[in-house]
Amino acid sequence: MNSWLQAAGVVVASLACVWLALVVALYVVGRKYDDPTRLREVLRLLPDVVRLLRRLGKDRALPRGIRIWLTLLLVYLALPLDLVPDFVPVIGYADDVVIVVLVLRSVTRVAGVEALDRHWPGSPEGLRVLKRLVGLPV
Repeated sequence: MNSWLQAAGVVVASLACVWLALVVALYVVGRKYDDPTRLREVLRLLPDVVRLLRRLGKDRALPRGIRIWLTLLLVYLALPLDLVPDFVPVIGYADDVVIVVLVLRSVTRVAGVEALDRHWPGSPEGLRVLKRLVGLPV
């Protein structure tokens, strides 16, 4: 019985270390997006980005792996639990933004910029802002 407790302790400690490493990584990446004007732009885009994610996730022309990642991202955004609680300054709200940006960046590498252009439901200005955030040429 003692060995089970030790094994459980090791698993819990390992998960805590992985979580801490992820929080640090999000903080480092999120510093780029913690400018209040930039965060406001992203928050204005939120409804359009969610519709974009849904549209990309339903596109059968995209590889299945991308569609799975997009579905998992939508589930993560819908859940009330976050990797970093929202009451933590700066990275509390920015973690969702960073995760969306990272997933969209990987999607555009595989699917191409044309997929974003084809499925974007918002204004052309909003698409330019999204492309800047994702690191694409405008």
